[in-house]
Amino acid sequence: MQRDTNRLLARTLLPGLAAGALVLGLGGPAAAHVTVSADGTAAGSYTLLTFSVPHGCEGEATTAIAIQIPEPLNSVTPTVNPNWDVELVSAELDEPIADSHGNELTERISEVVYTAHEPLPDGHRDTFELSLRLPEEAAGEHLFFPVLQFCGDVEHPWIQVADEGQDPGDLDSPAPSIEVTTAGAEAAAADEDAEPAAESASEDRESDSSGNLLAYAALALGALGAVLGGIGLLKGRRTS
Repeated sequence: MQRDTNRLLARTLLPGLAAGALVLGLGGPAAAHVTVSADGTAAGSYTLLTFSVPHGCEGEATTAIAIQIPEPLNSVTPTVNPNWDVELVSAELDEPIADSHGNELTERISEVVYTAHEPLPDGHRDTFELSLRLPEEAAGEHLFFPVLQFCGDVEHPWIQVADEGQDPGDLDSPAPSIEVTTAGAEAAAADEDAEPAAESASEDRESDSSGNLLAYAALALGALGAVLGGIGLLKGRRTS
């Protein structure tokens, strides 16, 4: 029953909350936001999104999480989380489309709803993983994933999106988001990071080489000094 109620709330409240969050007024900022991280952001590639929920709602334990999947994403695959039931909520497409494998799709995954077997206590953290393919047409764009956090009868909508020119850090309840990069941008960034490291390594090798030459020269001079000292000692003995 609780799961059905949460699903209904996720379906009916998220769109309205997203449109009227500022009018309704959200609560004060929490100690930490619900966030998302990606193990890759290149357009056209598969990535693993990890949503982090670090606390409850106003001290109450978390009982459900509803993650809204933005267009143009059509399909996601959730990772099994032992403490949560997971449900994929579908929505009809205006027109059929073909997926990356050429299959015809008539509906898309619009939400992923997690319902807890045991409520997640306030002050405790859990994560939720979704595997998906980032569309090529989304290169250079931000994808926002509004999240509705349920804590029994209390709920917190993480749905705010900054206006143009607004600092996202000023938002009380920002929607988790990622920036999709152009294909090859990550590799280029990795190459840029690698160049200073290579230069540093080369400098270190040159420094080590110079240090070794100096050490060898010092040893040679020391040996020469010892030889000259020995010759001088022998000459002194012969003279005496």
